[in-house]
Amino acid sequence: MALEGNAAAAAANGHDGSRRRHVLVFPLAYQGHINPMFRLAGILHARGFAITVFHTHFNAPDPARHPEYRFVPVPDGVSGPAPVAMEDVVSHIFALNAACEAPFRDRLAAVLEEYSRDAVACLIADGHLLSMVQVATRLAVPTLILRTGSAACFSCFLAYPLLINEGYLPVQESELETEVSELPPYRVRDLMRVGNHDLTRELLERAVAAVDTSAGLILNTFDALERRELEKLRQDLTLPVFDIGPLHMLSPAVESSLLRQDRSCLEWLDARPPASVLYVSFGSLACMSPRDLVETAWGIAGSNVPFLWVVRPGLVAAAGEENEVTVTRLPDGFEAATRGRGTVVAWAPQEEVLRHPAVAGFWTHCGWNSTTESVCEGVPMLCRPHFGDQMGNARYVEHVWRVGFEVGGELERGAVEAAIRRLVTGKDGAEMQARAGELKKAAKECTGVAGSSHLAINKLVDHMLSL
Repeated sequence: MALEGNAAAAAANGHDGSRRRHVLVFPLAYQGHINPMFRLAGILHARGFAITVFHTHFNAPDPARHPEYRFVPVPDGVSGPAPVAMEDVVSHIFALNAACEAPFRDRLAAVLEEYSRDAVACLIADGHLLSMVQVATRLAVPTLILRTGSAACFSCFLAYPLLINEGYLPVQESELETEVSELPPYRVRDLMRVGNHDLTRELLERAVAAVDTSAGLILNTFDALERRELEKLRQDLTLPVFDIGPLHMLSPAVESSLLRQDRSCLEWLDARPPASVLYVSFGSLACMSPRDLVETAWGIAGSNVPFLWVVRPGLVAAAGEENEVTVTRLPDGFEAATRGRGTVVAWAPQEEVLRHPAVAGFWTHCGWNSTTESVCEGVPMLCRPHFGDQMGNARYVEHVWRVGFEVGGELERGAVEAAIRRLVTGKDGAEMQARAGELKKAAKECTGVAGSSHLAINKLVDHMLSL
């Protein structure tokens, strides 16, 4: 079978004509998973590996953005837009696994025939691609797993059967505030949920099985942020764990956004005073109700705090339709009430925004990428988690690192106003900013030449070459 791909010859040989070892990568085709995988690929490419990217047609990457890599498309049989409801996202992940298994086997076999097995160091697969891990294992390709969440989150995955046996799960509404003594600092409300209990259990079982089948676990985190959690994982697992984050600080930025970034917001920030602006973004998947949008808008307006708000297409779910989106319209009068004080964009270059000196705080859904990016720039957070690992991330932000707090319950504009003022102009916010600044320093130290993350990358490379 002829393989598609750019720079095939360059991938097979070094610039000096010598053979290079190949690393095969397969990201899960969602924004929060694509970015870390390409960051990791950048690190390994800089260490001398040739990179081959397997990918689905769904949310396919643009090879023109990565001319030094080879791309191998894997038919997925999936059509239509990305799902919106989280349970539909999980079902979609299961469907991608099933649809891609046979085509991936054929394409992986062809790659191995072309490169030779000895030339392939390993496959690095996203932790939610169990079927691809199983295919690689059957073809005797060593596999490493990239988990794009925290170490604490994966400990929660491992503990899920215990939590069921102890009666914490399935979640009971009356027990939401109960502390999970086996997994501090989590409460029941902070445990991983992606819809119904059976769906969550299957997702986590598959993620744990992928790691158990692999030759190592790679985490986008760093020692100073999760030292205790990393120690626990190393006690619980029999395979090596590599904490090589934060990846966005270690690998050059390569545009891999699925949405077009509006860079005009950076010029707008340039005109704002230092530490004055609230940045608001709820990520690429989370949705809110029309009512929550209205309360959020008028809370922002009433706070009198300058703001940059990402209102992406599909931010508001259509009433009565679980998997449909509407055009997002801000309430009448909002623009007039905030003219000259804020700006609204469809998507922003988030890392650059958080790095900007004008930004004082970040109202976030607490996805792991957003959380680490905020921590590493010393920006305190308002947390509004929606699903998945976001509740647990928010718990760590507020109760462990103490660099932000949750905006919980039903949104009400007065409470939103108060929360924004507390973060941006209050004494509490200043203390959170100071603690965030300490974590920023720690992240910089971990990613330095002698830092823990840099050393972990060295160990990862040595491990890959030994497989």
